[in-house]
Amino acid sequence: MTTTETPVRNGVDTAGLFATLDAVKGNPDLAKFQFRASNVWISGTHNQSTIDGFFGTTQEMMHEQSWTLDADHPAVLVGRDQGPTPVEYLLHALAACLTSGLANIAAARGVTLTEVRSKVEGDINLLGIFGLSDEVRNGFEQIKVTFTLSGDDPAKLRKVVEQSRMRSAVFDVITNGVPVSIEVNTD
Repeated sequence: MTTTETPVRNGVDTAGLFATLDAVKGNPDLAKFQFRASNVWISGTHNQSTIDGFFGTTQEMMHEQSWTLDADHPAVLVGRDQGPTPVEYLLHALAACLTSGLANIAAARGVTLTEVRSKVEGDINLLGIFGLSDEVRNGFEQIKVTFTLSGDDPAKLRKVVEQSRMRSAVFDVITNGVPVSIEVNTD
C-alpha cells in the first residue's frame, strides 16, 4: 500500500482509495461493474435518461439519488435545445473521467492540486450523420482536451495527467472502441 502525508488530499479520501485498491487486489471479482442508463423519448429530438442503479462489488447497488439527464439538439439542428446534445455529453464524460482520475492519482502520489480546468473540443462534420457523404464519418473527426493545472511543479502535474489518460475508462472507450449490440423489442 502506498501512503501519503495526509488522509485526505485534493478532496480525495486516500485511506479509502488505498483500502479499495487492496480489497480489489484480494478479490478481483469486486472490480466487475455494470453501469446503466434508461432512456425515454419525450418529443422531437428531446429525450431523457435516468441513472439510478448499477452492479458493483458483486451486488446490485443504488446511487444515493437518481440522476435525470435531458438531451436534445439546438434549434439549428431541428431541436428545441432542452438539453445538451448526445455528443456534448460524450465530451463531458471524457473531461469528467480524466479529471476524476487526475484527482485520485494526484492524491495517491502526494501531488497537491489547487486548480484543475479543462476544455474539450470535438470537431464533427454533419455530412455523415445526414447521410450526405459516405466519406465522412458520423462521429467526431477529432477531440482535443486542454488542461490548465495549478499546484505542485509542472512536471509532476504533467505526469498525473498522463497517468489519468492511461487509466481513463472513457478515453479507452473513445480511442479503442467497444462492441455495442442493439436489441429491438416491439409491442
